[in-house]
Amino acid sequence: MKLRLTTLALGAVMAAGPVMADLVFPSLSYRTGAYAANGIPFADGYEDYFTLLNERDGGIGGVPVKVIECETGYNTEKGVECYEATKGEGALVYQPLSTGITYQLIPKATADGIPVHSMGYGRTSAKNGEVFRNIFNYPANYWDGASVAIKHLLEQNGGDLSGKKIALVYHNSAYGKEPIRTLEELGKKHGYELMLLPVDHPGQEQKSQWLQVRRERPDNVIMWGWGVMNSVAIQEAVNIRFPMENFIGIWWSGSENDVLPAGAGADGYKALTFHNLGDDYPLYDDLKQYVVDAGKAAGAGDQLGTALYNRGLYAAMLAAEAAKTAQEIHGTKDITPAMMRDGMEALVIDEAKMEALGLPNFGPEFSVSCENHGGDGRGAVAQWDAEAGQWNMITDYIDTDQEVIGALIEEDSSAYASENNITPGCD
Repeated sequence: MKLRLTTLALGAVMAAGPVMADLVFPSLSYRTGAYAANGIPFADGYEDYFTLLNERDGGIGGVPVKVIECETGYNTEKGVECYEATKGEGALVYQPLSTGITYQLIPKATADGIPVHSMGYGRTSAKNGEVFRNIFNYPANYWDGASVAIKHLLEQNGGDLSGKKIALVYHNSAYGKEPIRTLEELGKKHGYELMLLPVDHPGQEQKSQWLQVRRERPDNVIMWGWGVMNSVAIQEAVNIRFPMENFIGIWWSGSENDVLPAGAGADGYKALTFHNLGDDYPLYDDLKQYVVDAGKAAGAGDQLGTALYNRGLYAAMLAAEAAKTAQEIHGTKDITPAMMRDGMEALVIDEAKMEALGLPNFGPEFSVSCENHGGDGRGAVAQWDAEAGQWNMITDYIDTDQEVIGALIEEDSSAYASENNITPGCD
């Protein structure tokens, strides 16, 4: 069951009042605009997983799920409008799929008592659940991603990055700026020089940045991009013959859409990930039977197994498992947003659970607590095989540098608590 909204219909929805629903999961999607190519497969994966639960299991704990999709166009103002229009529908958790929207929703959702799950994006210091009580960013955050990238480069360079030059090509927004401080601190620790190359929205013009790369010859390039920025950057790297094996993107710069336009030139490009790839899992047999073949897919049914479809599916799975946990904790199937928050804070994902869900070895094991809303922060590296047309995991999940990251999270979250008169602690 689903309901799609556009911002043009927000007034009508608000005037109509809350719709009686079961378990409501809003989807703040973007199927239009400059980032639609990446927003669509995520939204499809998110919705299809809930459709599967309805069709196969009768919902979550026997209670049907209702997905309310609202188009944001990856626009922060529209994202806030979508939140305001849907929060009264019984929304259990928001997944904004935008760092800008997440920053705006942190105070709003906290005041309204609705949890937000910014999975692998958003405000990194929200990992501190004693300050950000309604915000979660498990299983990994941006600072984890920066650490995974540097740890991979350390491994590739015999454990020594001293004297190396690393360029960060980043989306010139709150999203793209998130890893800078972490990379700077890791640079002090490991002795590399960090070169910053911002790219303005939407990222179609990058010639000056890549001319600078060609001129200054960094040893490695890390990219924090999204949408068309990624494919343009990869093509520009091909144009200057930058070695693809030395070019690594954050997990939002690692979809098929990013590499296919460059053809064979993208071969060897790397990207981080916090979940596995492809569709060789038992769950996908059920998706095909109950959702795609039944004509109930959110899209054309041709995105299964792609990187961003898998990510949307993974986000929905984590939401569903948190809802189940909430039902168990509170002894009721009809959970509230406050109960959902409790379920998220008590979530445990282990391999036995993943295997039972039909997703063996799909993601890292992690657990959540009041003190830790971000999980263990582990990530892996994938590499693009242009000839086979697929991503391959080339590392196991890598532990991150919590000495550096933990100190930064404590500093940033403490500043936020002070600015907002929050007394940190667990109830």
